[in-house]
Amino acid sequence: MRKDDLILISVDDHIAEPADMFEAHVPQRYKDRAPRVVLEENGTQQWYYGDLRGRNLGLNAVAGKPRDMYNIDASSYDEMRPGCFNVDERVRDMNAGGQLAGLNFPNWTGFSGQVLNQGPDRDLNLIMIKAYNDWHVDEWCGAYPGRFIPCGILPLFDVQEAAKEVRRLAAKGCHAVTFSENPEALSMPSIHTDYWYPLFEAACDTKTVLCCHVGSSSRRPMVSSDAPPSVAMSASSMMSMFSLIELLWAEFWGEFPDLKFSLTEGDVGWIPYFLWRSEHVLDRHSGWTNASFPKGYRGPTDVFRKHIYTCFISDKVGVKLMEYFNEDQLCWESDYPHSDSNWPFAPEDVVETMGHLDDAVINKITHENAINAYSFDPFAYVPKDEARAGALRAKATDVDVVTHVGRKASQRDRDAWARMTRFAQAAQSAKQS
Repeated sequence: MRKDDLILISVDDHIAEPADMFEAHVPQRYKDRAPRVVLEENGTQQWYYGDLRGRNLGLNAVAGKPRDMYNIDASSYDEMRPGCFNVDERVRDMNAGGQLAGLNFPNWTGFSGQVLNQGPDRDLNLIMIKAYNDWHVDEWCGAYPGRFIPCGILPLFDVQEAAKEVRRLAAKGCHAVTFSENPEALSMPSIHTDYWYPLFEAACDTKTVLCCHVGSSSRRPMVSSDAPPSVAMSASSMMSMFSLIELLWAEFWGEFPDLKFSLTEGDVGWIPYFLWRSEHVLDRHSGWTNASFPKGYRGPTDVFRKHIYTCFISDKVGVKLMEYFNEDQLCWESDYPHSDSNWPFAPEDVVETMGHLDDAVINKITHENAINAYSFDPFAYVPKDEARAGALRAKATDVDVVTHVGRKASQRDRDAWARMTRFAQAAQSAKQS
């Protein structure tokens, strides 16, 4: 397939949310308690929800920057590309990268909305979660119909309210919600308890996918405390490995035959091994583990092929192992504006990575599977010929794809990484003690 003929829909991009996002969506009597951006003493900008410090303002917001300007924590909006937080500029950047549409995960709230879930006032948390979702669906996605797959966050602290929010979002055309890769790590019930059944039922009824993004448990892989940063970056997929294995052996599939999860930003080349290993465990250990599967399922691989969407950016290994995947549930992601993203060269990379596959399979991975998974119809707004990478790029010849703001990476970034690592390890140890 020619790169200009590709239709690219990413199932994983990110927003560095604008500072005014809550203004139009929080009731007047709660506005003084809404999350806000604070200018700290060191001159950096930071989101706060009450006394809770949000995730870094521009987590890895490095789109368009050379490698030596990759920062762990862009400290202000003027240190990142406007497309990170401005929807008009985001669409221009998408055009320049030949990308038709994308599903955008939250940033400062945590990838499963952890910060808004952890506020001390649950009623207020619910108000702010709904306000976030209304901003995301109505303003961000609504500004350019057909260009964004809406994705909501949930009040996971109250499963009945979470189920209601799934149904409310579905009525607004949103069929993706964030879910934690490991709820128990967030001091919530385990995925293996029936606590989550009302949410699962709502997701099935509304054809909503539960999206488990890497990092959505606020945990990191347990590596040495003094490991070089490259260790954790190389191990970033490991939390998705844990999530996959727990889902393969979950015992609720018979109750919810239409339930769908997605594993996001974990790549896929490792999956065939763990499918083999799980089948081996079934064969060798099921006599004492008493593992059970619904009628018609032979084992873990059937669970994977029926219930779990996966995605990758540029995984040269995974696409050589297509026989292990359900080609109807494998998707492409861009990860804009994070450092793993290949923006603005996705069309070139997709051809390099997948060019050996049949055009029909490439189309499934690059856009058709995303359309089907998320009940998303971009072609109701953008004619198919105008949705191709070449046509989109032709509309964006004035976009400078080099980002000229920011600063060179320095010891400050390595120190920030060390602080984040220590904080995550301390929090994890506190939960375990």
